[in-house]
Amino acid sequence: MSSTQFGFSDDFDVIVIGGGPAGATTAALLAKRGHRVLVLDRERFPRYHVGESLIPGVMVPMEELGLVERMEAKGFERKYGGTLVWGNNEVPWNFSFTTGGRIEYAYHTRRADLDALILDRARELGAFVVEDATVKDTIEEDGRVVGIRYALRGLNGTQEARARLIVDASGQARVLGRKYSEINWNDQLRNVAVWTYFDNCHRLPGKEWSNILIEGTKDGWFWGIPIDKGVFSVGYVTRSALASESDQSLEDLFQAEIQNTSKLKDLLRDATPAAGYRSARDWSYTNENFHGNGWVLVGDAAAFVDPLFSTGVALATLAASTLSKVLDKILKHPEIEEKALDRYSTAYQDFFHDIRRFVEGFYDRSKSKGFYFNMAQDMIDPDKKDDAEVDFVKLISGLSGREGGLFELNVDDLIEGADVTADVTAEVTGG
Repeated sequence: MSSTQFGFSDDFDVIVIGGGPAGATTAALLAKRGHRVLVLDRERFPRYHVGESLIPGVMVPMEELGLVERMEAKGFERKYGGTLVWGNNEVPWNFSFTTGGRIEYAYHTRRADLDALILDRARELGAFVVEDATVKDTIEEDGRVVGIRYALRGLNGTQEARARLIVDASGQARVLGRKYSEINWNDQLRNVAVWTYFDNCHRLPGKEWSNILIEGTKDGWFWGIPIDKGVFSVGYVTRSALASESDQSLEDLFQAEIQNTSKLKDLLRDATPAAGYRSARDWSYTNENFHGNGWVLVGDAAAFVDPLFSTGVALATLAASTLSKVLDKILKHPEIEEKALDRYSTAYQDFFHDIRRFVEGFYDRSKSKGFYFNMAQDMIDPDKKDDAEVDFVKLISGLSGREGGLFELNVDDLIEGADVTADVTAEVTGG
């Protein structure tokens, strides 16, 4: 059974597996450039997802998508910085995004609303979106992935769709990554998170009103995210091994550890539970291969790092912006595919490993605030052109290096005989 019965041809330029931020951004920007794109997602939007706090780097692709005004109209809570209880003296300290660049704020969001907003924008720009679609297998010819077989919820049999390129943006499901690549888990960041939601919460005072709260405890740390009104997303992260050795359930561990906080405990003093508990574990990883013959990974399907700095959505959408530019060139000049995707993969992995190294270093809470500032400076500003605090904020804002990211990617020089005056840049950063 082909896709023609649903009103569109089964031949596309690109098929994107996954309609989350990475997939929807990739599809939207490719469709904006005139390409035929199909998005397949196994769920129906809006759907729940954790990761409600954003960083300013995400505003770069949101501007590219024309969504900033819509985000504001949705009433998302503006996020101007963060408050941390972290380091060797456990004295609360703050950072403000105004220190680090032209974008002074991001947002806290309900991810169901944000993700639906981006996917709807992909539809507006011309992408075909099919929800309730579970990918069953790839279609291969002569060793190349040329299409997808998928099942639609409620219907018997499978559908087929073919494309010149397949993008895996399926998040931690890693639909293509599981089949075509080994995965490398980060042993130093083998953690478990347990989280829930509270209503009737207090806020931090003054200018800290909408800050994300990050508070360390002896064996882990908490996030506290003010989503809207008095609702907080609250999560606890600790080593998977410690959680496994504990005789407490994750929920009991969460409740016990809250009593070891100072700031968070005070914000929750009159709060009431507003949802059940959810958990995830062992989620920091990279794929060995980010692309193959006819396919490429983006977002969490490619790699994911500990959520300490809320890098997930920013990294996913900035990588998607990058990939859309690269794929646009490949579709016009197929001969550059392997070298262009090699360049994308190398730049993506190099940048991701920089994020991972910073997170690993930041997890050492025996250091001072100045140590963390200097660590950021050593990574992104070794010539010390800016103050160390500025470099720290730039890094955790996703605005280090160039205006929108840490590296610049140009594939025009791979096009034989092409006019290489066009400035095709790809900016990928994180969180």
